[in-house]
Amino acid sequence: MEPIKVLVINSDNGVRALLGQMLTALVIITTARGAVTSTDDAARYGAFDLVSEPFNGKELGQILRTAYKQRLRRRQGQKLQAALGAHDPFPEIVGKSPGIKRVLALIHKAAPTNSSVLIQGESGTGKELVARALHRMSPRAQSPLTVVDCGALQDTLLETELFGHERGAFTGAHALKHGLFETADNGTLFLDEIGEMSPATQVKVLRALQSGEFRRIGSNRPIKTDVRIVAATNKDLREEVKRGRFREDLYYRFAVIEISIPPLRERKEDISLLVEHFLRANENGQRLRMTKEALNCLLAYAWPGNIRELRNTIERLAVLADGEVITIESLPRGIVNFSQPETPAEMPRDLPLYEVERLYILRTLKLYRGNKRKVAAVLGIDTKTLYNKLRRYGVFNPSAKA
Repeated sequence: MEPIKVLVINSDNGVRALLGQMLTALVIITTARGAVTSTDDAARYGAFDLVSEPFNGKELGQILRTAYKQRLRRRQGQKLQAALGAHDPFPEIVGKSPGIKRVLALIHKAAPTNSSVLIQGESGTGKELVARALHRMSPRAQSPLTVVDCGALQDTLLETELFGHERGAFTGAHALKHGLFETADNGTLFLDEIGEMSPATQVKVLRALQSGEFRRIGSNRPIKTDVRIVAATNKDLREEVKRGRFREDLYYRFAVIEISIPPLRERKEDISLLVEHFLRANENGQRLRMTKEALNCLLAYAWPGNIRELRNTIERLAVLADGEVITIESLPRGIVNFSQPETPAEMPRDLPLYEVERLYILRTLKLYRGNKRKVAAVLGIDTKTLYNKLRRYGVFNPSAKA
C-alpha cells in the first residue's frame, strides 16, 4: 500500500513541485493559500482533499480514514481489472473477423505508448469503444478519459470547452472555466469527430499539441499540459486535406498511429456474435433466441448504421418479443425487404436485364436515403460508375448527398 502523505504547502510553486513528485501517493493539502483555496482546487492539482488551517485532529483523522479506504478500493479494483484484462482485455469489442483482429492488434501495440492515435470509421462502427480500450490499457488508465464531441459544439463553444476562459474574457464569462486540456492533464483526451473542427480551432489545437501548452481565452499566461490525444472521425481525413478542409500538419499530429474500423457490411462473420451479445445484454429474465431464418435476414442486410443500428434493432426486438423466440415476422420490414429482394419470377415478365439493374440500384439508393458513397460500397462499384449509371437512368441530381 502506497503511503498517505500530509503536506503543508504555502506557495503555488510548492504545490506544483511537491505534487509532481508524488503521483503514487494520496496527498492532503493543509493550507488555503495561493492557488489552492478550495477542495476543487486541491483536486485539480491531484490532491485528495484540503484541510484549512488551523485544522483539528478529528477532522484530519476522518479524512485519513476516508483516504485509506479509497486507496484500498482502488488497489482492489486494479487487481480485478488486471485479472479481467488477462482473460479478455476487450470484452466490449465483439468479433473474430480479420478486420477486427487487425484493430485489436493495433490497440495492443498502441495502448502502452503516449503516441497520438487517429481512429477512422463510419458512424456507428464503435470508434469510442476503441478509444476507451486504448485508455484502459495505457499507463494513464488511473487518470480520466475525457470525451468531447467536436461536431456537437459551435466553434466558439468548442474553443471554450477545450481551452477554458478567464473571468470576464467575454460577455457572459462570469467565472473562471478550466478547459479540457487542463482538466485532462495526465490522462487521455478523446476528440470525437475532429473532421468538423473549423480552421481557426485547428490552428489552436495544433499549437497546443506542438508546444504542450495552451492559453485560456482572455489570458496571456501559458499553461503546461500533459495529455494523450486520441482522435476519431467518420470522414476520410486524407481526402479532407486534399480539398483544403483540414490542415495537413494537424492530420500528421493526430495520425501517428491510424486505426481504421471496418463497416459492419465488411465483417459479416461478426454479426452472429454481435446478435448473441446484444440479446444477452437485453434479456429481461428470459433467454431470448433467434430463428435461423431471422438471423439470415440480419446477415444479408447491409447495416448502413453499422453496429449502432444493429444494437438498437436487437434492443427493440427484445423489448417487443412476445416469447423467447424472435422470428422473421418480428423483424423491421426494411430489413426483411432488403434481405429478400424481388426475384425475377416476381418481377414483370420479359423484363430486360438493364431494367432489373435499374430497379435494384434505385431501391438501394432509396434505402440509403440517397447516400451514393454507401450505395456504391454496398453494390461493390466505385462512385464514378454509380454516377454514370444514374445519369443513364435520368435520375442523377448533382446536389444530392454524395
